[in-house]
Amino acid sequence: MYGPPIDLSFKDLNNVTDALAEIPRRPLRPLKIDMNNKYLSQSMRLNNNNITNLVGLEFILNHFLAQPSSLGWLDLSCNKITSIEHVLCELKELRVLYLHGNDIWSLTEISKLGELNYLHTITLHGNGIENVKGYRNYVISMLPHLKRMDFSAVTRQEKVLASIWPTNIKRPRTRPQDASEDD
Repeated sequence: MYGPPIDLSFKDLNNVTDALAEIPRRPLRPLKIDMNNKYLSQSMRLNNNNITNLVGLEFILNHFLAQPSSLGWLDLSCNKITSIEHVLCELKELRVLYLHGNDIWSLTEISKLGELNYLHTITLHGNGIENVKGYRNYVISMLPHLKRMDFSAVTRQEKVLASIWPTNIKRPRTRPQDASEDD
């Protein structure tokens, strides 16, 4: 019933809404459309553009897809995205999300995706956050349903470590007498 991705990659889009003026690339398998001329697909490529934010993503999904709430695969890689916007968290059926090669510098942005219970694959390499110590453990701890991260399998051992990782962080003592208060 569902066909190949709607491919809007390499279109030199500066904004998500610029996609309105574009025709998706023709895939090897033909794109199927419904009676409203919307595509029967559960995946979309917006990669390799110059997109900086996701304003208008919901509108674009409604414009192109027959069932936008069923979007399961979204490729936003190789853009200039700096944050995880709430619109991504509204994609409750999302299973695969490619965000590698963007400008995300804050690890706390990843925790926003914790609402996506079906998200099992994510890519984040090529962002500033990959240089933060504990990057992989943090992402796995925030997204416990992950099976693959940065094109590598998430192992059982990584899941166990990530489940205890946040509680294993040593907090600095604020006062020297804190050590003697427990005695």
